[in-house]
Amino acid sequence: MNLTLFEYPHRRFNPLTGEYVLVSPQRTKRPWLGQVEKSSLNSRPAYDPDCYLCPGNGRASGKNNPVYSTTHVFDNDFSALLPDTPAVGDNSNTLLKSEGVQGICRVICYSPRHDLTLSEMSTAAIKDVVDVWGDQCNELGEQYCWVQVFENKGAVMGCSNPHPHGQIWASRHLPNEIMKEDEQQIKYYEDQHSVMLMDYAQMETQEKIRLVYENTDWLVVVPFWAVWPFELLMIPRRHILHLPELRENERHSLASALKSILVRYDNLFETEFPYSMGWHSAPYNDGDHVHWQLHAHFYPPLLRSATVKKFMVGYEMLAEPQRDITAEQAAERLNAVSEQHYKGDRS
Repeated sequence: MNLTLFEYPHRRFNPLTGEYVLVSPQRTKRPWLGQVEKSSLNSRPAYDPDCYLCPGNGRASGKNNPVYSTTHVFDNDFSALLPDTPAVGDNSNTLLKSEGVQGICRVICYSPRHDLTLSEMSTAAIKDVVDVWGDQCNELGEQYCWVQVFENKGAVMGCSNPHPHGQIWASRHLPNEIMKEDEQQIKYYEDQHSVMLMDYAQMETQEKIRLVYENTDWLVVVPFWAVWPFELLMIPRRHILHLPELRENERHSLASALKSILVRYDNLFETEFPYSMGWHSAPYNDGDHVHWQLHAHFYPPLLRSATVKKFMVGYEMLAEPQRDITAEQAAERLNAVSEQHYKGDRS
């Protein structure tokens, strides 16, 4: 690494999106870095009679959840996408284009226990979630060209219910971020005759300065081009296009990887670490997607404590993203914390 990247402002290129992030490491030398404090421990019951995601409870739609014991999937009662939306749009005005979109939104309850998060669940229980991700992608990928598995954890990320859960949105169109990643990976494949994220994973394995976790099947790094303070990128070592393609051993090792990094997140500031995470796979449409590599993004907002957050404001909104601590410093911080959850084993 060029030492000037640790001392002076510079821009880092994201090859997945074709965009830059401004990095200003010299700003970490400021005398005041914000209030540092731990959040109070959350105390929730294992079952909440008022929670619309707990087993057996009623939801806002009037439907009742089954008394589930592992994971539970249902169609979102207030879906952002609808399967029967008319396809017609209006493209008569080049400045006022629109199109109808069809899709479906589902909710995945990770566990019947209201008081856990994914980081506090057992590796075996996380493996059940991984299997459901694969099953849902397999089913929805037969009908829709894009299937987005994601989780918003924490009220700061817009999560209105603390019960451990994620979502799946499937659509007949490719969203903006996916179009950018598709175009960039195609370009790299045509130029280099290799898969971008396979090359990147190999390079990070050798350099190790941004490496946070690795096992025989998976690699987790703070990407060189990270925007969020403790952003992570998870990549399988084998060339894989879709989640359902994961072998049984890769699903077990993925559960182990998720357990490790999510516990470290919580331990960093001893709080239920908020984040948005999601899987990006090849589109489920006709065509050769050999340029793609399955991967997951983790975007957490916490910066210096359980209460000090990174916001995208001002320059970030009007020009381009900016960060102070480098990706290498973030990886060092994550590697320094324990893989034993600060609350102890509650699973």
